[in-house]
Amino acid sequence: MRKSYRVKTENDFQRVFKSGDSVANRAFVIYKIEKPENAHFRVGISVGKKVGHTAVVRNRLKRYIRAVLTENKARIEPQIDFLVIARPYVRDFSMTEIRKNLLHALILANIIEEIPDKVEED
Repeated sequence: MRKSYRVKTENDFQRVFKSGDSVANRAFVIYKIEKPENAHFRVGISVGKKVGHTAVVRNRLKRYIRAVLTENKARIEPQIDFLVIARPYVRDFSMTEIRKNLLHALILANIIEEIPDKVEED
């Protein structure tokens, strides 16, 4: 994901954190704020030391989160800034578990639309 898609400065993080709406599931907390002037969405990712004591673990989780967001980039509404905060529950998750839980949190936050289950015909 290119740097233009990231919430980088402390002021931007605090603005989303303080005045944004929040939604959570067991694995992630999502803060979202509307930014009509944005050409595309921006995301900030936070994985604290409570989640993983080593940088290796934290960076792996951030890589997984970025990969899921990149896969679903077309589905994310463009005029928002949002933060993805990992909870300690995700410490030992695999990529598929991260994907499932993160997509669930993004759907709860109305950042992406839910995809209806495929109907199987007999």
